[in-house]
Amino acid sequence: MEFDLEKIVSEINFESGKFVTCKNGLMLTNMEIDVLKRYGVEYEKCNSLKEIIYLVEDILNEDDSSDLDELEYISSTIAERDYYQNTNK
Repeated sequence: MEFDLEKIVSEINFESGKFVTCKNGLMLTNMEIDVLKRYGVEYEKCNSLKEIIYLVEDILNEDDSSDLDELEYISSTIAERDYYQNTNK
């Protein structure tokens, strides 16, 4: 099986994984911000990543749709980052 490496690399959106510091001082990736906006999560009003996770979990618990995989993924990545940032080593 042959792959066109140039085509594959050209289709990758490197900007989506770039971190942005929000007005509230929290760091989120462009992809996380896009998904949070799409679902109406007011992440800019939150003071911590835990607050964002709480708002996302509210949506996940209220909506039984199966098309929330992207939101679940975002919740997971934010929770993992929060854990590593706030765990004493």
